[in-house]
Amino acid sequence: MMLDNLPVEIYDALYQLGLTANYTGFFHIAYAVHLAVQSPQRLRLVTKWLYPDVAAYYNTTPAAVERNIRSVNNIIWQENRPLLEELAHRHLEQRPRNTQLLAILTAAIAAGSLGEKIGNLDEAPSREGTAAVAGRSCLSG
Repeated sequence: MMLDNLPVEIYDALYQLGLTANYTGFFHIAYAVHLAVQSPQRLRLVTKWLYPDVAAYYNTTPAAVERNIRSVNNIIWQENRPLLEELAHRHLEQRPRNTQLLAILTAAIAAGSLGEKIGNLDEAPSREGTAAVAGRSCLSG
């Protein structure tokens, strides 16, 4: 996995899971996953370490970051639960908590298995627009 392509991989994963860039939480979760891939121990202290770092980057509050990630978590659960379960390697009885979702996405990106799973889907949604958002990457820096 190359860190240069990391923002594009994360954006693609979020699009495949049913998110679009018109949600503030899209960028919050993308940046949180980006930070967690670079430093997985951040997942141990999400509310004390990860959310504050994302909040500082976007000039908002940790509570707003948590709320926005929870909102997109609900969308992912409704839009593409099968892919989420495949990434989690298990059946999910209920929507994962934010920390669990971040861990699932971080592990999939770090393992490089996400591209394979997305590439193998028969009815993958269009990836048009991904390059436009990735071109304006908010994750570099």
